[in-house]
Amino acid sequence: MLACLVTILIAGTYGPLQSFVQAVKSRPTASAAIMNEQSEDQLMSWIKSEAAKQNQSPINPVIDRVWKAIPGYDGRVVDVKATYLKAKLIGFKPENAKGFPWIYRSVKPKLALDDLPMEPIYRGNFAKPMVGLMINVAWGDEFLLPMLQILSETGVKATFFFDGTWLAKHMDTAQNILAQGHELSNHAYTHPDMSKLSAARQREEIGKTEQLLKKLGVKNVWFAPPSGYYNSETVKVASEYGLRTVLWTLDTIDWQKPEPSSVVSKIYRKVGPGTLILMHPTSTSQGALRGMIKAIRDKGFVPGTVSETLSSERVEDRL
Repeated sequence: MLACLVTILIAGTYGPLQSFVQAVKSRPTASAAIMNEQSEDQLMSWIKSEAAKQNQSPINPVIDRVWKAIPGYDGRVVDVKATYLKAKLIGFKPENAKGFPWIYRSVKPKLALDDLPMEPIYRGNFAKPMVGLMINVAWGDEFLLPMLQILSETGVKATFFFDGTWLAKHMDTAQNILAQGHELSNHAYTHPDMSKLSAARQREEIGKTEQLLKKLGVKNVWFAPPSGYYNSETVKVASEYGLRTVLWTLDTIDWQKPEPSSVVSKIYRKVGPGTLILMHPTSTSQGALRGMIKAIRDKGFVPGTVSETLSSERVEDRL
């Protein structure tokens, strides 16, 4: 009789008892969810507290007494929500701050280079870890093709400033250079001293070469005066064609045929953020180019075109 009563009691309470057991079993899962939510809140709090340390203010372009027009540089702010979601997705913890996957949004300066008076440019912004390669071409192609091969092998793009008389005879070569992703720009037509020419003659020199570039489909934005000779009229005339006058920060002086090793050493010692390096298709620059690129990269800078170096865009993602 007692056994039957026990059986009945157990049978009668089995449903509620089973529910209770299931609830108890589910408690660790609920606790884990709460802990996970707390961890996520902790992660978000940490990101918010650290974000200000990662932000960088944009830098406006300026007219410098020595360097003339210096481009600006974009700032950055942490995209808190995107950073949080990425960190959560890959399981990053705040204690792993060294390699934390920050996501940024760029912030443009209040002023752009075009807002400044029309002055020549000798360098990029001091805060931008990029170096521009300027290759002025006014004679031959004996060393030009090997230099193009080196640029291809090292994955670097450069800006080629063409003398118009050379360009008129080597349009196929220029088209090939363009097809390889390099930048093509204007170096006048007959390599004159621009500072000694009338405004009309300067217009002719720049205009004739610009016409050749347009035949190649190039939308050019730079003018490099031959031998660096220019005056205020040069800058003004170039601007009539939508071009800014650009010179260089660091000269290889390769036309004097120094040893390639000495050029590489010079670049390593003197290159800095925003430097524009001038060279020509010479035996010296052919021999030094690979070493120059390595020196630039070893110093923590990105080698590239003049336009890339003088833009305000950030380059962290390319380092």
